[in-house]
Amino acid sequence: MDFSIIELDDEHCALQKEVRAFVDEHITDEVRANEHDTGDNFDEGVHLAMGQRGWIFPEWPADRGGAGLDPLGARIVELELMKGGLPWTLWETTRWVILAVEKYASDAIRDDVLAGAAAGSVRCCLGYTEPDGGSDIAGAKTRAVRDGDEWIINGAKMFTTGAHMCKYTFLITRTDSSLPKHKGLTMFLVPLDAPGIEIKGLRAFSGERTNAVFYDDVRISDDYRIGDVNAGWAVLHGPLDVEHGVGADVTGLKDISAGINIARQMHWTLDAVTAWANTPGPDGTLPADDPVVRYRIGAVAVQLEAALHTPGPAGKVKCSEALNDGAAELLDLLGPVGLLSYGAAGAIADGQVDFAHRYAQGAATYGGTNEVFRSLIAEHALGLPRADFPGSRKFLTGSGS
Repeated sequence: MDFSIIELDDEHCALQKEVRAFVDEHITDEVRANEHDTGDNFDEGVHLAMGQRGWIFPEWPADRGGAGLDPLGARIVELELMKGGLPWTLWETTRWVILAVEKYASDAIRDDVLAGAAAGSVRCCLGYTEPDGGSDIAGAKTRAVRDGDEWIINGAKMFTTGAHMCKYTFLITRTDSSLPKHKGLTMFLVPLDAPGIEIKGLRAFSGERTNAVFYDDVRISDDYRIGDVNAGWAVLHGPLDVEHGVGADVTGLKDISAGINIARQMHWTLDAVTAWANTPGPDGTLPADDPVVRYRIGAVAVQLEAALHTPGPAGKVKCSEALNDGAAELLDLLGPVGLLSYGAAGAIADGQVDFAHRYAQGAATYGGTNEVFRSLIAEHALGLPRADFPGSRKFLTGSGS
């Protein structure tokens, strides 16, 4: 592993300055306040401005709506936007879905979807989880039945974050219940303005918004099918592997850990608590003068660094545990002032510590539960057989279940 610092040439230094100027101009106090009010983790104005610069897909050539950047340039754009507090959810999910659209979508929709995604007008969310399915994506019960050149979809999805701000959802459906569990699935790019779709907002403990989405006799053209019928699991694997941090990084520039988005909350919280520790109290002394305070902050920082340097799916597990434990430790260190939330008088860093502690309670489930990631580690990294837990549901060939 190469930990050496990359020296930027003049062109990349200019790009870095350009992105930082973009952050100062577009990621404003109003954008941050709106995020606290809505919990959307998305701002359309910022996203469209990114599209104008080709930064939604910065590595794409200009004639496809990108910025034509090399891997280092694309990485600079990503790092500077994220450091600047970009509301990122739909930037990420759209880029995952587009991997499948590029490879499998029909000629009837592919070009329009790709062009719209690059411009920022088309956003995509993930229609995976079901109310009684948890992280068992392959156990999907949402049905798609063919009717000539159309499909009729019935069912429900949970935790479809961003659905109320997206044009499409990347939907996994069951199209043949007589086939084994992973074989009878088909993927669709479903327009979310289709008749029969109802989106209901849900709030996580942290205040972030997600959605339940209901499909009642929703009719869509076969043009919106992504990949072959009953081959949905193979179609899904490209975006899913990227989300789970599975696969080699050929550039050497990507984040090592699959839990980077979780870890950012700990970064910001450590910054907030470090600033508190270096601010004089009523008696003029610094909290950081106390060696116990320094030790406790340092211990959290060490665990964060360990999480950031834990590769792939194992990094997601480590990052969620580092955030959960670290947020609780820092909240205990601060005492009552740490519980002050956004907008409260005296809140540290606009309530970042309180938010991180609440966000941490769901970190073990975001993007797939830690149990799912532990299974990935066991199977892909350690070569162990697939786990067969007592009470696991079975999909038997020919059973109709």
